[in-house]
Amino acid sequence: MDEEYTAYVRGRLSWLRKIAYSLCQDWHRADDLVQTAITRLYVKWRKARAADDLDAYVRVMLVRVFLAEQRRGWFSRVRLTPAMAHEPFEGGDRDTAMDLRRALAAVPPRQRATLVLRFHCDLSVEQTAHALGCSTGTVKSQTARGLATLRAMLGEPESRLARAEEC
Repeated sequence: MDEEYTAYVRGRLSWLRKIAYSLCQDWHRADDLVQTAITRLYVKWRKARAADDLDAYVRVMLVRVFLAEQRRGWFSRVRLTPAMAHEPFEGGDRDTAMDLRRALAAVPPRQRATLVLRFHCDLSVEQTAHALGCSTGTVKSQTARGLATLRAMLGEPESRLARAEEC
């Protein structure tokens, strides 16, 4: 049992860190989130390994750890100074990536979790609703609000649809 758990965690650790970083925008905090999630996974390993989709099960655990931490207020009491990413940039425009990370960090936690699950993890509305324990309508509204906040933070012009509705 322990070997199976260790092999799974070893194989998925990088993936979990990337999701956690997308949620909190801090590598040290991401490591803490992952540590908490994999500790909980160890405790529930017998049930977890029987899940239809183990990755989805663990992803839900990680997102719920993040959201629970946000609700507890730990992050509001202990403010860490954000550091530059310790991992190499994977291509593209660095300035845009930094602007996007900064804007994503300003999005409220629930909306941020929705955006990360929908666009970083490429989950459907239904899968995201399951992961967050909410309705599909809530996912849609949180996605729309989160995207609107990102657009406002990034200074993007209104969408063509919004302009067309005004005419």
